[in-house]
Amino acid sequence: MTALGNWTVANVAGHPCDLFEPRQRNPHGYVVVYLHGVHLNKLLDKEAFVEQFEQYGLPVVCPNAGRSWWTDRICREFDTTISAEQYVLQRIVPFLAERFRAEAPRIALLGTSMGGQGALRLAYKYPHLFPVCAAISPAIDYQARMEEPDEDEPLCEMYEDPEQARQDTALLHIHPLNWPRHQFFSCDPTDERWFDSADRLRMKLSSIGIPFECDLESTGGGHSFEYYGRMAPRAVAFLVQALDRERLRVL
Repeated sequence: MTALGNWTVANVAGHPCDLFEPRQRNPHGYVVVYLHGVHLNKLLDKEAFVEQFEQYGLPVVCPNAGRSWWTDRICREFDTTISAEQYVLQRIVPFLAERFRAEAPRIALLGTSMGGQGALRLAYKYPHLFPVCAAISPAIDYQARMEEPDEDEPLCEMYEDPEQARQDTALLHIHPLNWPRHQFFSCDPTDERWFDSADRLRMKLSSIGIPFECDLESTGGGHSFEYYGRMAPRAVAFLVQALDRERLRVL
């Protein structure tokens, strides 16, 4: 894997995090936290994303949390003492303040697949910390993976059954009176496994009256980095525009 741009690795509370630093950082102190998918693919060689980060001057922090689904449950392959969710809250957020002097609302969440649902889920649970998020191909109904589990499925250790997992998904953490002010999500309509849950998210947000942007029409690549790359310009531009609006918002 050949890294594109200036990437380094930081040890944050015992776990490696990939760090991207642009040649010229944006003047407003914006930072993106990227949450990876279940296959643990990195952004180091993903030109479509790196170009956007460089264009907008965005430092990006990419924690590695294994197949934790970014939940508040212990996933032993990640850590036996802290959940991925608490790791983001208790370790990554303070790291951003120390390393980049970035605090809410100058922090945006970006995720793909497992990380896409993780970004939405964290934004729904903690909108005061993460008022800006973008999810590409969010794997929202992850309880489906438990219905045909293999012997190496961490979710089967994290939850008693698929219903318990469903109750903990992003859709069930949406609060009608407390939500992230800026959210974008997209899913390729040919993504047979995850499109329906993204469409249900669209319908639920619309019925409650929560503002959002989504693209459930663009296609090309299904559930893959080919599609993620196609959506990268729109997703990252959305984050920057939303961060600008947050910065200028009158409290």
